[in-house]
Amino acid sequence: MLVLITYDVNTESEGGKKRLRRVAKQCVNYGYRVQNSVFECILDATQLRQLQIILEEIIDEDRDSLRYYLLGNNYKNKVIHVGVKESLDMKGPLIF
Repeated sequence: MLVLITYDVNTESEGGKKRLRRVAKQCVNYGYRVQNSVFECILDATQLRQLQIILEEIIDEDRDSLRYYLLGNNYKNKVIHVGVKESLDMKGPLIF
């Protein structure tokens, strides 16, 4: 299923900057960055739960936020893209 992950990490402190880098690094391991704090990830239920556990251990719930949008398996009909950065076929080959 396609999962859209968005996050907002408070970077007013050094700890916040470190959390931001750690969240981004984990999201890169599971998906494709489409905007600064937005990732598209193709995950099964187990992978989603694993990623949720990892990310929720990193963030400070009193200062940061995470959102998971579960777009399902028929996501191509649900995503409309306009602009410069082309969409990536997550199930296609990654070598161009």
